[in-house]
Amino acid sequence: MATAPRPRTTTRDLQELTGKLTGWLAARLPGARAVNVSVPESNGLSSETLLFDIEHPEPPLPACALRLAADPAAYTVFPVYDMPRQYRTMHLVAEHTDLPVPRVLWLEEDPGPLGAPFFVMERVAGRVPPDVMPYTYEGNWLHAASDEERERLEAASIGLLARLHDQVPLKEAEFLSSRSARSSKSSRSSKFLKPSKGDRSPLHRHVEAQRGYYAWVVEGLSRSPLIESAFDRLDDLWPRDEGETVLNWGDARIGNVIYDGFEPAAVLDWEMAALAPREVDLGWAVYLHRFFQDLTVSFGQAGLPDFLRRDRVERRYAELTGHTPRDMDFYTLYAALRHAIVMLRIAYRQAHFGEVTVPRDPDTLILHHDSLRAMVQGSYWS
Repeated sequence: MATAPRPRTTTRDLQELTGKLTGWLAARLPGARAVNVSVPESNGLSSETLLFDIEHPEPPLPACALRLAADPAAYTVFPVYDMPRQYRTMHLVAEHTDLPVPRVLWLEEDPGPLGAPFFVMERVAGRVPPDVMPYTYEGNWLHAASDEERERLEAASIGLLARLHDQVPLKEAEFLSSRSARSSKSSRSSKFLKPSKGDRSPLHRHVEAQRGYYAWVVEGLSRSPLIESAFDRLDDLWPRDEGETVLNWGDARIGNVIYDGFEPAAVLDWEMAALAPREVDLGWAVYLHRFFQDLTVSFGQAGLPDFLRRDRVERRYAELTGHTPRDMDFYTLYAALRHAIVMLRIAYRQAHFGEVTVPRDPDTLILHHDSLRAMVQGSYWS
Protein backbone atom coordinates (compact mmCIF):
# COMPACT_ATOMS: atom_id res chain seq x y z
CA MET A 1 0.00 0.00 0.00
CA ALA A 2 2.79 2.39 0.86
CA THR A 3 4.83 1.77 -2.27
CA ALA A 4 2.37 0.66 -4.97
CA PRO A 5 0.09 2.95 -6.99
CA ARG A 6 -3.17 3.72 -5.23
CA PRO A 7 -5.86 1.16 -6.20
CA ARG A 8 -8.54 2.29 -8.60
CA THR A 9 -11.64 3.50 -6.75
CA THR A 10 -14.14 4.52 -9.44
CA THR A 11 -15.15 4.31 -13.07
CA ARG A 12 -17.13 7.56 -12.93
CA ASP A 13 -16.33 10.70 -14.91
CA LEU A 14 -15.95 13.83 -12.77
CA GLN A 15 -17.12 16.24 -15.47
CA GLU A 16 -20.25 14.22 -16.08
CA LEU A 17 -20.92 14.00 -12.34
CA THR A 18 -20.55 17.78 -12.03
CA GLY A 19 -23.25 18.42 -14.60
CA LYS A 20 -25.62 15.95 -13.00
CA LEU A 21 -24.97 17.37 -9.54
CA THR A 22 -25.72 20.91 -10.72
CA GLY A 23 -29.02 19.72 -12.21
CA TRP A 24 -29.99 17.94 -9.00
CA LEU A 25 -28.98 20.92 -6.85
CA ALA A 26 -30.93 23.44 -8.95
CA ALA A 27 -34.11 21.42 -8.45
CA ARG A 28 -33.79 21.88 -4.69
CA LEU A 29 -32.34 25.37 -4.64
CA PRO A 30 -33.43 27.26 -7.77
CA GLY A 31 -30.56 29.07 -9.44
CA ALA A 32 -27.88 27.18 -7.52
CA ARG A 33 -24.82 25.67 -9.21
CA ALA A 34 -22.24 23.20 -8.02
CA VAL A 35 -18.82 24.75 -8.59
CA ASN A 36 -15.22 23.85 -7.79
CA VAL A 37 -16.13 20.17 -7.80
CA SER A 38 -13.19 17.93 -6.91
CA VAL A 39 -12.30 14.53 -5.55
CA PRO A 40 -10.09 14.54 -2.44
CA GLU A 41 -6.75 12.79 -2.66
CA SER A 42 -7.88 10.68 0.28
CA ASN A 43 -11.05 9.53 -1.50
CA GLY A 44 -12.09 6.32 0.20
CA LEU A 45 -11.92 2.80 -1.11
CA SER A 46 -15.59 2.12 -0.36
CA SER A 47 -17.97 5.09 -0.70
CA GLU A 48 -16.83 8.04 -2.82
CA THR A 49 -16.54 11.67 -1.78
CA LEU A 50 -17.01 14.81 -3.86
CA LEU A 51 -16.11 18.28 -2.62
CA PHE A 52 -17.94 21.28 -4.04
CA ASP A 53 -19.13 24.80 -3.37
CA ILE A 54 -22.69 26.05 -3.83
CA GLU A 55 -22.91 29.15 -6.00
CA HIS A 56 -26.11 30.91 -4.88
CA PRO A 57 -27.05 34.26 -3.25
CA GLU A 58 -28.11 32.47 -0.06
CA PRO A 59 -26.50 29.03 0.05
CA PRO A 60 -27.51 26.81 3.01
CA LEU A 61 -23.88 25.76 3.16
CA PRO A 62 -21.19 27.40 1.02
CA ALA A 63 -18.76 24.47 1.23
CA CYS A 64 -20.09 20.93 0.93
CA ALA A 65 -18.99 17.32 0.83
CA LEU A 66 -21.04 14.64 -0.88
CA ARG A 67 -20.87 10.96 0.07
CA LEU A 68 -21.85 8.79 -2.87
CA ALA A 69 -22.50 5.07 -2.72
CA ALA A 70 -19.88 3.08 -4.55
CA ASP A 71 -19.99 2.70 -8.31
CA PRO A 72 -21.36 -0.80 -9.00
CA ALA A 73 -18.98 -1.01 -11.98
CA ALA A 74 -15.94 -0.50 -9.75
CA TYR A 75 -15.96 -3.97 -8.11
CA THR A 76 -17.28 -2.57 -4.84
CA VAL A 77 -15.62 -3.21 -1.49
CA PHE A 78 -18.96 -4.03 0.17
CA PRO A 79 -22.06 -5.71 -1.27
CA VAL A 80 -24.56 -3.11 -0.02
CA TYR A 81 -24.29 0.64 0.63
CA ASP A 82 -27.00 1.99 2.93
CA MET A 83 -26.72 5.77 2.64
CA PRO A 84 -29.95 6.47 4.61
CA ARG A 85 -28.47 4.46 7.48
CA GLN A 86 -25.34 6.62 7.52
CA TYR A 87 -27.39 9.80 7.25
CA ARG A 88 -29.62 8.76 10.14
CA THR A 89 -26.63 7.75 12.27
CA MET A 90 -24.99 11.15 11.80
CA HIS A 91 -28.25 12.86 12.78
CA LEU A 92 -28.46 10.65 15.88
CA VAL A 93 -24.91 11.36 17.02
CA ALA A 94 -25.28 15.10 16.41
CA GLU A 95 -28.53 15.16 18.39
CA HIS A 96 -27.35 13.24 21.44
CA THR A 97 -23.63 14.00 21.77
CA ASP A 98 -21.19 16.87 21.65
CA LEU A 99 -19.06 15.15 19.02
CA PRO A 100 -18.23 17.41 16.07
CA VAL A 101 -20.31 15.65 13.42
CA PRO A 102 -20.67 17.57 10.15
CA ARG A 103 -24.14 18.97 9.55
CA VAL A 104 -26.04 16.78 7.09
CA LEU A 105 -28.14 18.77 4.63
CA TRP A 106 -29.76 16.50 2.03
CA LEU A 107 -30.30 12.79 1.51
CA GLU A 108 -31.03 11.46 -1.98
CA GLU A 109 -32.20 7.84 -1.99
CA ASP A 110 -33.04 7.76 -5.71
CA PRO A 111 -30.04 6.39 -7.66
CA GLY A 112 -31.23 8.18 -10.80
CA PRO A 113 -29.56 11.63 -10.45
CA LEU A 114 -25.94 10.47 -9.86
CA GLY A 115 -26.16 6.74 -10.46
CA ALA A 116 -26.34 5.82 -6.76
CA PRO A 117 -27.84 7.17 -3.51
CA PHE A 118 -25.91 9.95 -1.75
CA PHE A 119 -26.08 12.59 0.95
CA VAL A 120 -24.69 16.11 1.19
CA MET A 121 -23.06 17.46 4.34
CA GLU A 122 -21.04 20.37 5.58
CA ARG A 123 -17.40 20.48 4.52
CA VAL A 124 -15.15 21.15 7.49
CA ALA A 125 -11.71 22.73 7.14
CA GLY A 126 -8.71 21.10 8.77
CA ARG A 127 -6.22 18.31 8.25
CA VAL A 128 -6.47 14.53 8.38
CA PRO A 129 -3.73 12.02 9.33
CA PRO A 130 -3.03 10.43 5.93
CA ASP A 131 -3.27 6.77 5.00
CA VAL A 132 -1.00 7.12 1.94
CA MET A 133 1.73 7.72 2.80
CA PRO A 134 0.80 6.64 6.34
CA TYR A 135 0.87 9.25 9.10
CA THR A 136 3.48 7.06 10.84
CA TYR A 137 5.95 7.85 8.03
CA GLU A 138 8.49 10.63 8.27
CA GLY A 139 7.57 13.84 6.49
CA ASN A 140 3.89 14.32 7.34
CA TRP A 141 2.44 16.76 9.84
CA LEU A 142 1.58 14.27 12.59
CA HIS A 143 4.97 12.58 12.53
CA ALA A 144 6.64 16.01 12.65
CA ALA A 145 4.57 17.11 15.66
CA SER A 146 6.00 17.16 19.16
CA ASP A 147 5.31 14.40 21.68
CA GLU A 148 3.08 16.82 23.59
CA GLU A 149 1.05 17.66 20.48
CA ARG A 150 0.54 14.00 19.61
CA GLU A 151 -0.45 13.39 23.25
CA ARG A 152 -3.15 16.05 22.90
CA LEU A 153 -4.44 14.51 19.69
CA GLU A 154 -4.46 11.01 21.18
CA ALA A 155 -6.31 12.13 24.31
CA ALA A 156 -8.90 14.04 22.33
CA SER A 157 -9.43 11.14 19.93
CA ILE A 158 -10.00 8.56 22.68
CA GLY A 159 -12.33 11.11 24.24
CA LEU A 160 -14.49 10.93 21.11
CA LEU A 161 -15.07 7.21 21.67
CA ALA A 162 -15.72 7.66 25.37
CA ARG A 163 -18.37 10.33 24.80
CA LEU A 164 -19.99 8.50 21.90
CA HIS A 165 -20.34 5.28 23.91
CA ASP A 166 -21.66 7.09 26.98
CA GLN A 167 -23.96 9.68 25.44
CA VAL A 168 -26.08 7.97 22.75
CA PRO A 169 -29.22 6.31 24.22
CA LEU A 170 -29.26 2.71 23.03
CA LYS A 171 -32.99 2.73 22.34
CA GLU A 172 -32.48 5.57 19.84
CA ALA A 173 -29.94 3.49 17.91
CA GLU A 174 -31.96 0.28 17.59
CA PHE A 175 -32.29 0.77 13.83
CA LEU A 176 -28.63 -0.31 13.66
CA SER A 177 -29.35 -3.71 15.17
CA SER A 178 -30.44 -5.27 11.87
CA ARG A 179 -28.07 -7.53 9.93
CA SER A 180 -25.03 -5.61 8.81
CA ALA A 181 -24.99 -4.31 5.23
CA ARG A 182 -21.66 -6.14 4.85
CA SER A 183 -23.48 -9.45 4.35
CA SER A 184 -25.39 -10.26 1.21
CA LYS A 185 -28.25 -12.55 0.26
CA SER A 186 -25.98 -14.59 -1.96
CA SER A 187 -23.54 -15.28 0.88
CA ARG A 188 -26.08 -16.58 3.37
CA SER A 189 -26.09 -20.03 1.82
CA SER A 190 -22.32 -20.36 2.12
CA LYS A 191 -21.01 -23.38 4.03
CA PHE A 192 -18.76 -21.01 5.95
CA LEU A 193 -21.69 -19.14 7.52
CA LYS A 194 -22.67 -20.52 10.91
CA PRO A 195 -26.42 -20.91 11.37
CA SER A 196 -28.22 -18.39 13.52
CA LYS A 197 -29.24 -19.72 16.92
CA GLY A 198 -32.25 -17.70 17.88
CA ASP A 199 -31.79 -14.40 19.67
CA ARG A 200 -28.01 -14.12 19.61
CA SER A 201 -26.08 -11.32 21.30
CA PRO A 202 -25.04 -8.14 19.46
CA LEU A 203 -21.44 -9.40 19.40
CA HIS A 204 -22.49 -12.73 17.89
CA ARG A 205 -24.53 -10.91 15.25
CA HIS A 206 -21.60 -8.61 14.51
CA VAL A 207 -19.22 -11.53 13.98
CA GLU A 208 -21.80 -13.47 11.94
CA ALA A 209 -22.12 -10.46 9.65
CA GLN A 210 -18.35 -10.53 9.12
CA ARG A 211 -18.56 -14.24 8.29
CA GLY A 212 -21.17 -13.36 5.70
CA TYR A 213 -18.99 -10.61 4.30
CA TYR A 214 -16.03 -12.97 4.02
CA ALA A 215 -18.19 -15.57 2.24
CA TRP A 216 -19.25 -12.89 -0.26
CA VAL A 217 -15.63 -11.77 -0.84
CA VAL A 218 -14.35 -15.27 -1.66
CA GLU A 219 -17.41 -16.49 -3.58
CA GLY A 220 -16.01 -18.12 -6.73
CA LEU A 221 -12.44 -17.18 -5.74
CA SER A 222 -9.64 -18.57 -3.60
CA ARG A 223 -10.42 -18.80 0.10
CA SER A 224 -8.04 -17.58 2.81
CA PRO A 225 -6.84 -20.26 5.24
CA LEU A 226 -5.45 -17.50 7.47
CA ILE A 227 -8.76 -15.65 7.75
CA GLU A 228 -10.60 -18.89 8.45
CA SER A 229 -8.09 -19.81 11.17
CA ALA A 230 -8.62 -16.35 12.69
CA PHE A 231 -12.36 -16.98 12.88
CA ASP A 232 -11.62 -20.28 14.64
CA ARG A 233 -9.32 -18.50 17.10
CA LEU A 234 -12.08 -16.00 17.89
CA ASP A 235 -14.21 -18.90 19.09
CA ASP A 236 -11.41 -19.91 21.47
CA LEU A 237 -11.03 -16.39 22.86
CA TRP A 238 -14.74 -15.50 23.03
CA PRO A 239 -15.45 -13.23 26.06
CA ARG A 240 -17.23 -14.87 28.98
CA ASP A 241 -19.01 -11.59 29.64
CA GLU A 242 -19.60 -9.50 26.52
CA GLY A 243 -20.56 -6.49 28.61
CA GLU A 244 -22.63 -3.48 27.73
CA THR A 245 -23.84 -2.84 24.20
CA VAL A 246 -23.32 0.70 22.89
CA LEU A 247 -23.35 2.57 19.62
CA ASN A 248 -20.03 1.87 17.91
CA TRP A 249 -18.61 4.32 15.37
CA GLY A 250 -17.38 1.28 13.45
CA ASP A 251 -14.42 2.79 11.59
CA ALA A 252 -12.93 4.29 14.73
CA ARG A 253 -9.55 5.63 13.70
CA ILE A 254 -7.81 8.98 13.51
CA GLY A 255 -7.74 8.82 9.69
CA ASN A 256 -11.49 9.46 9.82
CA VAL A 257 -11.16 12.66 11.86
CA ILE A 258 -10.50 16.19 10.59
CA TYR A 259 -8.36 18.06 13.11
CA ASP A 260 -8.10 21.78 13.79
CA GLY A 261 -4.57 21.89 15.08
CA PHE A 262 -4.61 18.82 17.32
CA GLU A 263 -8.28 18.95 18.32
CA PRO A 264 -11.06 17.08 16.47
CA ALA A 265 -13.10 19.34 14.19
CA ALA A 266 -15.19 16.69 12.39
CA VAL A 267 -15.83 12.97 12.86
CA LEU A 268 -16.40 11.23 9.51
CA ASP A 269 -17.27 7.87 7.92
CA TRP A 270 -20.16 6.28 9.80
CA GLU A 271 -20.90 3.50 7.29
CA MET A 272 -19.68 0.78 9.68
CA ALA A 273 -21.67 2.01 12.71
CA ALA A 274 -23.22 -0.81 14.71
CA LEU A 275 -24.46 -1.90 18.12
CA ALA A 276 -21.74 -3.88 19.87
CA PRO A 277 -19.58 -3.93 23.00
CA ARG A 278 -17.38 -0.89 23.60
CA GLU A 279 -14.28 -2.93 22.89
CA VAL A 280 -15.19 -3.41 19.22
CA ASP A 281 -14.38 0.27 18.63
CA LEU A 282 -11.39 0.21 20.95
CA GLY A 283 -9.88 -2.86 19.31
CA TRP A 284 -10.29 -1.24 15.87
CA ALA A 285 -8.67 2.02 17.03
CA VAL A 286 -5.72 0.18 18.57
CA TYR A 287 -5.17 -2.23 15.69
CA LEU A 288 -5.56 0.21 12.81
CA HIS A 289 -2.74 2.26 14.28
CA ARG A 290 -0.66 -0.90 14.70
CA PHE A 291 -1.34 -1.75 11.05
CA PHE A 292 0.32 1.48 9.92
CA GLN A 293 3.05 1.25 12.57
CA ASP A 294 3.99 -2.30 11.59
CA LEU A 295 4.00 -1.31 7.92
CA THR A 296 6.30 1.62 8.65
CA VAL A 297 8.75 -0.51 10.62
CA SER A 298 8.84 -3.07 7.79
CA PHE A 299 10.10 -0.30 5.50
CA GLY A 300 12.94 0.61 7.84
CA GLN A 301 11.48 3.58 9.68
CA ALA A 302 10.83 3.93 13.41
CA GLY A 303 7.30 5.22 12.99
CA LEU A 304 5.44 6.32 16.12
CA PRO A 305 5.93 3.44 18.59
CA ASP A 306 4.68 5.38 21.63
CA PHE A 307 1.56 6.76 19.94
CA LEU A 308 -1.86 5.12 20.52
CA ARG A 309 -0.27 2.26 22.42
CA ARG A 310 -2.74 -0.35 23.56
CA ASP A 311 -2.03 0.10 27.28
CA ARG A 312 -2.40 3.88 27.03
CA VAL A 313 -5.64 3.66 25.07
CA GLU A 314 -7.12 1.21 27.58
CA ARG A 315 -6.02 3.29 30.57
CA ARG A 316 -7.28 6.58 29.17
CA TYR A 317 -10.62 5.10 28.15
CA ALA A 318 -11.08 3.64 31.66
CA GLU A 319 -10.31 7.02 33.22
CA LEU A 320 -12.87 8.76 31.01
CA THR A 321 -15.71 6.23 31.28
CA GLY A 322 -15.16 4.15 34.41
CA HIS A 323 -15.21 1.06 32.17
CA THR A 324 -11.98 -0.95 32.11
CA PRO A 325 -11.56 -2.55 28.67
CA ARG A 326 -11.39 -6.34 28.80
CA ASP A 327 -10.72 -9.26 26.47
CA MET A 328 -8.66 -6.99 24.26
CA ASP A 329 -6.72 -9.92 22.77
CA PHE A 330 -10.05 -11.02 21.31
CA TYR A 331 -11.03 -7.56 20.09
CA THR A 332 -7.69 -6.64 18.53
CA LEU A 333 -7.64 -10.01 16.74
CA TYR A 334 -11.19 -9.33 15.57
CA ALA A 335 -10.12 -5.93 14.24
CA ALA A 336 -7.16 -7.43 12.39
CA LEU A 337 -9.44 -10.14 10.98
CA ARG A 338 -12.06 -7.64 9.79
CA HIS A 339 -9.35 -5.53 8.19
CA ALA A 340 -7.93 -8.61 6.49
CA ILE A 341 -11.25 -9.34 4.80
CA VAL A 342 -11.38 -5.77 3.48
CA MET A 343 -7.76 -6.02 2.29
CA LEU A 344 -8.52 -9.30 0.51
CA ARG A 345 -11.50 -7.75 -1.26
CA ILE A 346 -9.43 -4.74 -2.32
CA ALA A 347 -6.72 -7.06 -3.65
CA TYR A 348 -9.29 -9.04 -5.65
CA ARG A 349 -10.59 -5.75 -7.02
CA GLN A 350 -7.07 -4.80 -8.10
CA ALA A 351 -6.84 -8.16 -9.84
CA HIS A 352 -10.20 -7.48 -11.51
CA PHE A 353 -8.77 -4.26 -12.98
CA GLY A 354 -5.47 -5.91 -13.94
CA GLU A 355 -3.43 -4.02 -11.32
CA VAL A 356 -2.12 -7.18 -9.60
CA THR A 357 -1.92 -10.90 -10.25
CA VAL A 358 -3.48 -13.28 -7.75
CA PRO A 359 -0.71 -15.49 -6.29
CA ARG A 360 -1.01 -19.17 -5.51
CA ASP A 361 -1.27 -18.37 -1.78
CA PRO A 362 -4.14 -15.86 -1.37
CA ASP A 363 -3.05 -15.07 2.20
CA THR A 364 -0.14 -13.07 0.79
CA LEU A 365 -2.66 -10.62 -0.66
CA ILE A 366 -3.40 -9.52 2.92
CA LEU A 367 -0.88 -6.79 3.63
CA HIS A 368 -0.74 -7.57 7.35
CA HIS A 369 -0.78 -11.37 7.04
CA ASP A 370 2.28 -11.76 9.28
CA SER A 371 0.76 -9.78 12.17
CA LEU A 372 -2.61 -11.48 11.78
CA ARG A 373 -0.91 -14.89 11.88
CA ALA A 374 0.99 -13.85 15.01
CA MET A 375 -2.30 -12.85 16.65
CA VAL A 376 -3.85 -16.18 15.75
CA GLN A 377 -0.81 -17.93 17.29
CA GLY A 378 -0.97 -15.73 20.39
CA SER A 379 2.51 -14.24 19.96
CA TYR A 380 1.76 -10.76 18.61
CA TRP A 381 1.43 -8.87 21.89
CA SER A 382 4.17 -10.82 23.72
